[in-house]
Amino acid sequence: MKILFSLVSVLMLATSASAALPDVVDGKPLPSLAPLIARVTPAVVNIATSGRVQSPLSRDPFFGFLRQQPRYRNFNSLGSGVIVDARQGYILTNHHVIEHADRIRIGLHDGREVDAILLGSDPETDIALLRVEAPDLSALPIADSDQLRQGDFVIAIGNPFSLGHSVTSGIVSALGRQGLGIEEYEDFIQTDAAINPGNSGGALINLAGELVGINTAIVGREGNVGIGFAIPSNLARQRMQQLLKFGQVRRGDLGFSGDNLTPRLAEAFGIRQTWGVVVTEVNPGSPAEAAGLEQADIITAINGRKVRTVGALRNQLGLLVPNAKITLTVVRGEQELELDAVLSEPVYTALPGEELHPYLAGSRLQIRNRANGEQEVLVASLTADSRAAYWGLRPGDILLGAGRYLARNLDQLQDIIDKRDPVLALNIRRQGRARVVIIR
Repeated sequence: MKILFSLVSVLMLATSASAALPDVVDGKPLPSLAPLIARVTPAVVNIATSGRVQSPLSRDPFFGFLRQQPRYRNFNSLGSGVIVDARQGYILTNHHVIEHADRIRIGLHDGREVDAILLGSDPETDIALLRVEAPDLSALPIADSDQLRQGDFVIAIGNPFSLGHSVTSGIVSALGRQGLGIEEYEDFIQTDAAINPGNSGGALINLAGELVGINTAIVGREGNVGIGFAIPSNLARQRMQQLLKFGQVRRGDLGFSGDNLTPRLAEAFGIRQTWGVVVTEVNPGSPAEAAGLEQADIITAINGRKVRTVGALRNQLGLLVPNAKITLTVVRGEQELELDAVLSEPVYTALPGEELHPYLAGSRLQIRNRANGEQEVLVASLTADSRAAYWGLRPGDILLGAGRYLARNLDQLQDIIDKRDPVLALNIRRQGRARVVIIR
């Protein structure tokens, strides 16, 4: 007890001493983020969502067959958002904050609560754009995130653990983080400013009070461990502009197929280069052909940024829009070349799911030509009472293959799916992570 009393006494003395600290020392003000925080905090909002999700099919407890008896469950979630246009009422947040929401409620800094409408979202980069109608809003100016440097000071503002507005500070730990499996396309700012559950969609700002990122993910299930990720403001602004113009995000298409360059392939080609993406096919009439890309070329960089694998190249191209001008760094033989290309609009086709497999009846598939020439088979829509929905398939899932086999296009997927097998094991990608959905 004596030790505890002494410890409490020390803490009380420390608290009293800190409370008595002067605002100035030797005529100089003490450094504080308080004036900056007071200015920018009104632009960061709390987001509360609610919705009702249908669990369409249930299994008879005695006989085991499926019966169409809809069941529902209500859900609520909390997150953060950033006002970026006070006059129009535009708010940027994460797609996962508002996903499946029937109602989106915005809590403003002055205590007001207003409903928001969803103007559009991009699940593959986890950006969503909302709009509210309310007077006297405050907005954050959007900075050029390309000017960020490793070591720059940043501040994270959001609504962690439903506690209301909270502020943490840190530095930019790294830039251009990719391949984390958090989102479909990634180009994260890494920071040690504490980002906790509920901070998603909140603001990462610089010391000028400008928005440099949208907080989106953390490492660790329980909360902050000093590694958090934010979507760069330039990428968020680009997505916002596309959502306002088209209602969706469009990605550019280069039109080629490629594979990872391995040391064995490099030896076969007789070149010193041992990493990059080797071009296996150039689509006729594509931007790649117009740029002069040839089979067996080795792509090592896009716009000066290195690409060591097909995955990294796909990620960089997926962040670009149609008509974007790019420069490819290519190794051809012993020469290093720079080829200029202009990305085109990708081609989309639709397919009823039952044409791929009877178990996929009720689904609508979208076949998309990816930027590296391969195809993606996306579940564009799915009826709630379908067999596939019952077994766990969801709109937005990307079909990668079946069983032990992966497919690079629709033809390969059709070849490896056995329509006679009573079990359909689909390899899918959902929100950047690989899964297996088994449909019986």
